[in-house]
Amino acid sequence: MKTILFVLILGVIFYFVIDEMRKKNVPMPTQLHPIVAEKRDQLIQRAAQKGITIVITDDFRSAEEQDELYARGRTEEGTVVTHVEGGESYHNYGLAIDFALQLKDGTVVWDLKRDDNKNGKSDWMEVVAIAKEQGFSWGGDWYGFKDYPHLEMDFGLSIRELQYGERPPVR
Repeated sequence: MKTILFVLILGVIFYFVIDEMRKKNVPMPTQLHPIVAEKRDQLIQRAAQKGITIVITDDFRSAEEQDELYARGRTEEGTVVTHVEGGESYHNYGLAIDFALQLKDGTVVWDLKRDDNKNGKSDWMEVVAIAKEQGFSWGGDWYGFKDYPHLEMDFGLSIRELQYGERPPVR
């Protein structure tokens, strides 16, 4: 029994050592990925063509900024904003944006049912449809926690792969 336990512990240690060795020494991004930035700008333009004004409320976010957001509603005052710590969000890799609708008076709203362009469709869902056409995935489609303002392009990379230094191509 002690031999089996020893082998198991050795195996776990070996796994973590090998796991650490697989990580590439690649710096974290410091800005929005250029393809995501281009698609963000196109999203704003295409929404405007439909009579919908959107604002980007967040895009690239450093791991430190992510940790500050994660602390809200936990160790800091406020309500919970995010469910992931620094390095665990596509925002930290420049691959995500958050948006909201902007009204004519400049007010910013997160209203999924609003139809200010009066075409019988939710303005929010029209923006989501445009974003999906451009290759974004939408946080409103997630199972469990829904993040309705969130749009991301993961380029087929998981958070774990990004943490290990994989990066999407620039072009």
